[in-house]
Amino acid sequence: MVGSIAAIGAGLAVIGAGIGIGQIGGKAMEGIARQPEAASKIQTAMIIAAALVEGVALFAVVVALLGNNPA
Repeated sequence: MVGSIAAIGAGLAVIGAGIGIGQIGGKAMEGIARQPEAASKIQTAMIIAAALVEGVALFAVVVALLGNNPA
């Protein structure tokens, strides 16, 4: 039972990260379409933000999988 709860927590973390990175990418493309001259700055900010979201998701998966261990 504990393993299935951990799997649900890890799955929610991954789904949240996917939605977040999708939002970051979509908004960055909108920004580049509006101001093509700022593409490099927008792309750099997008990559940094996506990396931070991915790091938080990895941390959440580890906490979900290790936090439910009663040992």
